Formats: sequence, C-alpha cells, structure tokens
Amino acid sequence: MIEARHLRVLRAVATTGSFSAAARELGCTQPAVSQQMKALEQSTGTPLLVRTGREMRLTEAGEALVRHAAGILAGLTAAEEEVAALAGLRAGRVRLVSFPSGSSTLVPTALAGMRAAHPGTRVSLVEAEPPRSVEMLRGGDCEIALAFRYPQAAPDADPAAGWDDLVVRPLLRDRLVVMVPRDHRLAGAGTVGVGELAEEPWIAGCPRCRRHLVEVCEAEGFTPRIDFATDDYPAVVGLVGAGLGVAVLPELALESVRAKGTATLRVKPAVLREVVALTLPDLARVPAVAATLDRLELAARR
Repeated sequence: MIEARHLRVLRAVATTGSFSAAARELGCTQPAVSQQMKALEQSTGTPLLVRTGREMRLTEAGEALVRHAAGILAGLTAAEEEVAALAGLRAGRVRLVSFPSGSSTLVPTALAGMRAAHPGTRVSLVEAEPPRSVEMLRGGDCEIALAFRYPQAAPDADPAAGWDDLVVRPLLRDRLVVMVPRDHRLAGAGTVGVGELAEEPWIAGCPRCRRHLVEVCEAEGFTPRIDFATDDYPAVVGLVGAGLGVAVLPELALESVRAKGTATLRVKPAVLREVVALTLPDLARVPAVAATLDRLELAARR
C-alpha cells in the first residue's frame, strides 16, 4: 500500500535532487528519507530511483509515480482542509426533521442562533410527525429528528417509544390543554377534568395525538365522539372557535396560533408529552450536529 507520507518524500527527492536536500526541506534526517524511500520501493515492488555516484535520477516508474503524486497530494490537502472546515464549523450541513408545532416555535430560534454563531453551517428543515421522522433518521434522510412521545402511554401503544438505539436529547415537557369555545359552560373554569367533557363533540389532531386522546378519554371511562380530525393546529383552533367542538392541544402549539373565540383550560390531572431531539450515536459526534442539538436545547429553555 502506498502511503501519502512516502509520496511526499518522493516528491521532495525528485524536486531537490538528493536525500540530504529533501531531508532539509521536510525537516527530518537523511537516514529517515532513505528509509522511507526504501519502504516506498518495497510497496511498489520496483525501483523508483537510480543512484550513480552523487547523482540521482528517477526511473520510469518513479517519474510516473511523481506525476500522480502531485494530484494525489493536492486532493488529500483539499480533503484535509474540508474536514478541518467541517470540524471547525466553518462549513457543513445538517438536515433537520420536525413536527409542525416544533417547527414554528423551537426551530426558528435554534436556527437563528446557528446562523449567527456558525454562518458556514447550513441547516435545512422538512416537516414530519413521529414515528415517520424517526424512520427518516434511521434511514439516513436526516441528521436530527425533533420528536415527541407520551410518557403515560404503554410502549406497545406508542410506536415512537423505542429509541434505545438513538441519542436522545430531552428538550421540554409540554403540557396538554383543553380548548373550548369562548361561550362554553366551562370556559371560565381554569382547570377541567377530561371526564367533564364526555358528552362533547371532539376535534382531534394528528394520528398519534388522536390515539392518545382516545386513550386519555377511555381512562376516564368514555370514548370521545370525534367529529373532525386535522393535522393543522390553526384549523383546530378555528373549528373550536366556531363552536363545533372541544380539543386537546399541546401548549407548544398555542404559541404560534391566534386562539380567537376560544378559552384554554388546564387538564387535571396534568397530561404531558416529552419533546426531544434525536440523532444517531455516530452523528452526535459531528460538530455541526452537536452544535445544532445545543441550539435546540437553548431554544427550549427560552
């Protein structure tokens, strides 16, 4: 196998014309140059230099290797510089996948911080709910997945619960709240038990949120009558505001919507979801990924 350090010695010898001059250029001893040239000739299986007295010239094989060495060493230098730029966060790319309420709250703050601190690192964003976002991470379609899960849910009922193979960065615990029309009988209550809404028509969110809503209601002894289902939080708020039903939403989602015509109540007992940033163990050591995770954590503390 030809080593880059041997190619550098060969090129120095070819340029300077002697072992001693090459040693001075490389900052090493003449025996070291001689030893590395011998190792290179053993690797190639053919003489690369012809020594006649004090003079030295390249064989045909030596000339061919020197021609290739220039391109190889230039490419290696470029690769070293690119890796150094990535390691120093002067360059790089991070693909982030997030669920909608995270995209509108945590992600903008985190990305603004990344751009200010590391303008050479590009972070892209696409939206997907878990477990799809977790599948994208494992499939190599992103470096970080923003996801959530319900600690109260049984593992077999929550397909996103199995994260043992991933690096999990906890961000926040997001309280779920009940949204009712402003003129609802419980609008001024402040807190409400889910069981008090057993006879109400419901507006449900994403499939996982819908499943969790059913689980919470069934734990209170009833099955919710779901009249409307939508993944769009502004649509949920609009439907509630129009008096068409009640809904359970994460507090995080309310930060980016105008809750016109509605009242928000805290659920008793509290129902929480865990919001996290996920990545793979090897990716967690990539500087740009680690920096983005740090920014997401800072955004969650705001």
